[in-house]
Amino acid sequence: MHKLLVFILLTFNGVMAFSQKDLTHEVYFDTDKFVVPPTEENRLLLFISNISDVDIESISIFGFCDDRGADTYNLKLSQQRADAIKAIFANNEISEDLISNVDGKGKILLKVVEEKDLLKIRGLNRKVEIIVKPKPPKPEKVEVAEVTPEKPKEKTEIDLINESAVGDKIVFKNILFKTGYATVTPVSKKTLENIAKALVERDDIYFTIQGHVCCTQFTRDAVDRKTKKRNLSEARAKYVYDYFAKKGVDKKRMRHLGMRRKFPLGGDPKFDRRVEIVITYVGNAN
Repeated sequence: MHKLLVFILLTFNGVMAFSQKDLTHEVYFDTDKFVVPPTEENRLLLFISNISDVDIESISIFGFCDDRGADTYNLKLSQQRADAIKAIFANNEISEDLISNVDGKGKILLKVVEEKDLLKIRGLNRKVEIIVKPKPPKPEKVEVAEVTPEKPKEKTEIDLINESAVGDKIVFKNILFKTGYATVTPVSKKTLENIAKALVERDDIYFTIQGHVCCTQFTRDAVDRKTKKRNLSEARAKYVYDYFAKKGVDKKRMRHLGMRRKFPLGGDPKFDRRVEIVITYVGNAN
């Protein structure tokens, strides 16, 4: 069967936008230290929150030292500072695949403006520079005419719940979480409500709610930015558990469990920030 596809490339203000401005952030360190100070970590976490909805092409992390100390010492310390920032990104669900450069650049030569500025200038040189490069926007396409074979309709979470049996795992593909948080995105709320209604009606099934995170190192759990605890996968499962209970699902039918980053799906990291349920028992409906 032939297809007739006509695409119209849409432009922004009449000109195609091929690039977006890089997003930058700097983290400052104490003398001879590579541990991120608490105030600087809070600033960094705010920056990470602000880029959570950005379609990122790459992230570069460059560490620097002030002009004091031997070159070999400064190179090592600047690399340690860069690595410390990379670890914070990874622990807050930023995929390591996006980080293209993590380099210690050594010392920054002192440029003296006034004698009284020396300490301030050196303080500003003890830093890590972060450069986030967004992906260029894709040209929008409008399909004017298309003739295609009709595809089978994909089963929804509700369909899978209604048909479920012991051992089935149902991934909530349309329930997405904000990076670093246990709460779902606003667009997911309606779907979660519909799933809860289906579980109330299908009261013969018992299940475990499994929470997952993306992008952490060594399968460790990610940090919940609201509580500062490293239990984000558990917090996501508990959030859904509490939501279902509030909507009328009997707590006796449910348990919740954090799975950390043991079972990534692959593909877009946002789909690893997920919950799913595993059917553990099917009994008689009340």
